[in-house]
Amino acid sequence: MAARKAPRRTAQSQRQARAGKVAVKGPQKRVVADKKAAAGALPQWTPAEVEEAFRRFAAANPDPKGELKHVNPFTLLVAVVLSAQATDAGVNKATPALFAAADTPAKMAALGEARVQDLVKTIGLFRTKAKNVVALSKQLVELHGSEVPRSREALEALPGVGRKTANVVLNIAFGEPTIAVDTHIFRVGNRTGLATGKTPFEVETKLDQVVPDKYKRHAHHWLILHGRYICVARRPQCEKCLIADLCKWPAKSLLAG
Repeated sequence: MAARKAPRRTAQSQRQARAGKVAVKGPQKRVVADKKAAAGALPQWTPAEVEEAFRRFAAANPDPKGELKHVNPFTLLVAVVLSAQATDAGVNKATPALFAAADTPAKMAALGEARVQDLVKTIGLFRTKAKNVVALSKQLVELHGSEVPRSREALEALPGVGRKTANVVLNIAFGEPTIAVDTHIFRVGNRTGLATGKTPFEVETKLDQVVPDKYKRHAHHWLILHGRYICVARRPQCEKCLIADLCKWPAKSLLAG
């Protein structure tokens, strides 16, 4: 079946959105709309609409970067492990001193759990995270020649590393077209109707199916940044949204004019 064309009014609607001609409904209607989106009840995006959305993301930010500070694949892995249930900004405040002391698996293992705890104590769940960071460092030395492995299976076998963390490392450190679904991407996927699912894995699977291959390398970053700064949880900034006219969220509408 041939892909449906994008709506004729896309260009005009986008001009309206950029001019702030988007109305966002009140809190109660936003809650209802989010529940409807979470139930997977929104209209499906056409392939042409998905293509147009990522074309705009690419045009606006051709080379997006992750916001976690790191100096090599190992420090990236550690930063992502530390970022679980924490903000990137909070992690970035703690890691400069940590990485100055230990930027390789051998140095981190030698640093020891107590010292790592002290350096990351401003981060939530720091005791468990420090334990995992030291343990994964020892495994990298013993099993992987102090190198971060390039396979999801090997990464997920490390202490404190789940699918999301593995996908982030594969994408940022090694350029793999993986999409790590965090709370921001989960929200964007469901709220917009782009990729709905009850679990992060379901949303990841749907995104892998619908995002054109040429955009998958950076899709992870575009969607995270969109969720972090535009499609925020409490009151999305639809007036600033690049894809407001394509989004299926029923609590916003484009104004005439």
